[in-house]
Amino acid sequence: MIISRTPFRVSLFGGGSDYPKWYREHGGQVLGFAINKYCYLSVRPLPPFFEHKHRIVYAKIETVNEISEIQHPAVRHILDQMGVSIGLEIHHDGDLPARSGLGSSSSFTVGMLNALRALEGRMSSKEELARQAIHIEQNVIAEAVGSQDQIWAAYGGLNHITFQRDDSFEVTPVIMDPRRQRKFTDNLILFFTGFSRFAAVIAEKKIANLDRKTSHLRSMVDMVDEAKSILTNKERDLDEIGRLLHESWRLKRDLADDVSTPAIDEIYESALAAGALGGKLLGAGGGGFMLFYVAKEQQDSVRKALSRLIEVQFDIDYSGSKIVVYEPKGLECD
Repeated sequence: MIISRTPFRVSLFGGGSDYPKWYREHGGQVLGFAINKYCYLSVRPLPPFFEHKHRIVYAKIETVNEISEIQHPAVRHILDQMGVSIGLEIHHDGDLPARSGLGSSSSFTVGMLNALRALEGRMSSKEELARQAIHIEQNVIAEAVGSQDQIWAAYGGLNHITFQRDDSFEVTPVIMDPRRQRKFTDNLILFFTGFSRFAAVIAEKKIANLDRKTSHLRSMVDMVDEAKSILTNKERDLDEIGRLLHESWRLKRDLADDVSTPAIDEIYESALAAGALGGKLLGAGGGGFMLFYVAKEQQDSVRKALSRLIEVQFDIDYSGSKIVVYEPKGLECD
C-alpha cells in the first residue's frame, strides 16, 4: 500500500502571470502558500480475483479492464503516460471540496504521480513532481491551467515563484520573522462560499483576454514585489497586505466576466463593511473559497456578517507532497 499526501494552496498575488501564454512572452511571478489541508491518494495492486482490472474510487467508483476506459482524465492519462501494466486500486480522499479554488486538481495530479513513482520504487524530487504535473495537465490533458498550483502542491511552503520565458521556474521561500508570520496568517480568514465551478472554463476566458488586459496583468505582477516587501520588512504595516489584496481583487474581476458573480460580490462587500481590509476569491473565479485579510479586533464582526458560510481554519504546510505510507511488501501478490 502506498499513500501520498499533497497540500492544497492559497494564491495571493500574481495569478494569471503563471499561464504559459503570458510568461513565455513576458515572464511571470506569483506569491502564496500551501496549506495544511490535503489530498490523499492510496494506490495498491489489485489482486487478480475480480472481473475488473482497475478500481478507481473518488466522487464516483469506476471498475474497468482497460486504462482507456477510465473516465477520470487525470487518472487515465497518468496511468497511460507511465505505462502502467498491472491492475490497480486507487482511492482519493480530500480534506476540502474539489473545484473550489484551492488547486485541488493539481494536488491530485502531483499526489498521483508521487504515489505511482513510489509504487515503482522511485524517489521523486519536488522539481520532478512539479514539472511532470505541469506537463500532464497542460500538454497531455490539455487543460487551460497555469503552472503555480502544481509547484505549491509539490514544494509546499510560503514562496515567491518566478516563471521564465523558457518555461523554467524558480521557487524562493519568503523569509519572515516567526512572530510576524504568525500575525500575518492569524489575520487571514478563509470561507467556503458553497459555490463550486469548473476553473478551466473561466480560465479559458481569462487567457483569451490576456492580450487585451496587459496593463491589468502587469499591475498584478508588480504587486508580488510589493507584497513581498510588506511581508519581509519589519518597518512596514502588515495591514498593507489587506489593502493590496483589495486592489488585486478589483483588477482580477476585470479579467473575465465570470470571475465574480452578484452573490460573490455581495459576500465580499459584506466582509468589507464588517471590517475586512481586503480579500479575494481563490482560483480562477466563479465560486469556491474566499480569503479575507482582517485585523484581529474586527474578526468577530466579519464572522458574524458571514455566519451563513463555512469558515476553514488553516496554517501553512511546509512539506509539500509526501509519501505518508510506504509498505512495499504489501504490494506483493502471488
